[in-house]
Amino acid sequence: MENHSRRSFLYSLSMLAAGTALTSPLYGFSTTKKLKLVLVGTGVRGISFWGKRLLEQYPDKLEFVGLCDINPGRVAYAKKFMGASCPTFTDFDKMIKEQKPDLIIVTTKDAVHHEYIIKGLKYGCDVLTEKPLTIDEDKCQQILAAERASNKKLIVGFNYRWGPYVTKIKELLAEGAIGEITSVDFNWYLNTHHGASYFRRWHGLMNGGGSLWVHKATHHFDLLNWWLDSDPEEVFAYGALEHYGKNGPFRSKNCRSCDHKKDCKYYWDITKSDHDMRLYVDNEKYDGYLRDACLFRNEIDIYDKMSAQIRYANKAVVNYSLTTYSPFEGWRLAFNGQKGRIEAWTDIPFFKNENLSQAELHAAEMNQNLKEDTAVEPVILFKNWENFKTINVTSERGGHGGGDKRLHDKIFVNPNAADPLKHSAGVRDGVMSVLIGVAARKSIQTGQPIKIANLTDLKPSANRV
Repeated sequence: MENHSRRSFLYSLSMLAAGTALTSPLYGFSTTKKLKLVLVGTGVRGISFWGKRLLEQYPDKLEFVGLCDINPGRVAYAKKFMGASCPTFTDFDKMIKEQKPDLIIVTTKDAVHHEYIIKGLKYGCDVLTEKPLTIDEDKCQQILAAERASNKKLIVGFNYRWGPYVTKIKELLAEGAIGEITSVDFNWYLNTHHGASYFRRWHGLMNGGGSLWVHKATHHFDLLNWWLDSDPEEVFAYGALEHYGKNGPFRSKNCRSCDHKKDCKYYWDITKSDHDMRLYVDNEKYDGYLRDACLFRNEIDIYDKMSAQIRYANKAVVNYSLTTYSPFEGWRLAFNGQKGRIEAWTDIPFFKNENLSQAELHAAEMNQNLKEDTAVEPVILFKNWENFKTINVTSERGGHGGGDKRLHDKIFVNPNAADPLKHSAGVRDGVMSVLIGVAARKSIQTGQPIKIANLTDLKPSANRV
């Protein structure tokens, strides 16, 4: 009975990755045996969202049997922070061979996601990876080949899809509220707290995260692909590094050792965070990674100004931009259809006469424990020749607008539940979101539009498959 329960759960997991809705209780999850998990990559996202939260929220359904990181000090701290009782490893292969997990969770640096995904599939494990799937088209193709050669499945953790606000937009589009979609305007604003943080970390290097076209915008492109229910076909983009990196007025190794602390508006005192000190600073001696590296250092080579035009296989056209040093954090969105228009936005302070601390706003978004703190945001529905309608949507501020909790519940509590809006994301979704960012990079480098079909063997479909 116990083995059957585990097989049933993993079958449900496979169908979740494929975006298939299951209704038979035969394939539902049973608590007669806990799911055995391992985590590779013990940075802040891994040990909080995919670590501590899972242990606290689903103790009757899963157990961690191994934690792995190339940094022995960091993985040791991760075990304490998570409250896990499993062994720790610096050798991934050793962990998998000894612990024989059911599911591998990959939360390493983006550039090496593919290594652990491919190895995991070859070891006969299902794999769940944090976004982005990977950072370039060659690695995408390697992952596609590995999944096809295995009898296992890959899930991509697109938590943004699951929030109530973006779900309401999907519902309106799916029911044809404004008819056939012809164009979209999508503008995302990262503030000087959150946006700057990417340039302090390994994300500031192209070979680490593939630029914010991939690491950050993969979320936004996945939302677009999901909302439009179509694949991207062609991308043309502009981008530059004009604010961070070599453009800065000051330069140092990191904030702690900087001589310009009083003058630099971007100075960040990592010593005020006990968690960051224990997770990162205490373990610099093992790998030299500086969590508070100078965001004006010369080696930064990603873009901080980005704009793209995306043509979809269903002929919808998207105008997208990403700002990395905005005074406020949020986004604005508009869909134009043959029968009307939808406008939506989140956290635009002057729309709500709100003046929240941008640092506190980001902390609230990342917090996994805010149950009572909610926000109400409007979606505006215009229909041609009719008065507009305001639809107020309530969602949590924490956990990425409530998306984190709903994603976890789908995977670990209700994997066999119906999925009429196709929230669940698999390998094709992961690849298509990455390829928009890859195409944008290539377009900037060549000055030419880039066809998605030329990047991997996946061919864009007018109707998402």
